[in-house]
Amino acid sequence: MPPSTDDTTDADVDALRRLLRHQASTVTVVTAAGAPPVGFTATSFTSVSLAPPIVSFCLNLGSSTWPTLARARHVAVHLLAHGQHELAQTFATSGIDRFAAPTRWRPGPNKLPILDGTLAWLVCRVVDRVVVGDHAVVLAEPELLRHADVGSPLLYHRGRYAGLADAPDTPARRAAA
Repeated sequence: MPPSTDDTTDADVDALRRLLRHQASTVTVVTAAGAPPVGFTATSFTSVSLAPPIVSFCLNLGSSTWPTLARARHVAVHLLAHGQHELAQTFATSGIDRFAAPTRWRPGPNKLPILDGTLAWLVCRVVDRVVVGDHAVVLAEPELLRHADVGSPLLYHRGRYAGLADAPDTPARRAAA
């Protein structure tokens, strides 16, 4: 049964954070070329438009990745496969070399770090950055993409990584683990 309007509360930071934990999100890792390369885990990736094709993701302005992303002309967005929660955690951890072993990656188009074994990746040209509060919304146009024909996405829900309940154990999923 849906909650009644008697259950309303002010939409402060803590209440909003608790509410948003109920929304499942796909887990992505965004990377950019730099010296050294940078990357971070994002659950804010979404399609904005198909004509023209535009996607978006958000990044905290206080992130160590932001200075490089603020100048980047291109980014790579990787959709993680179920079973890649350790990779997601690596790119969510600050103060470490996210590209050191066991992370497997290679230089791709525009010198972008391309992570191995992901469900899909897109090379995108950044078209705009919109600062809103303590975050930037990055708008980007996909130029190249690659996706696996099998596998299911890694999800983030209620503060933990999860997968689809009916996802089969596919070769891509086993290889990604």
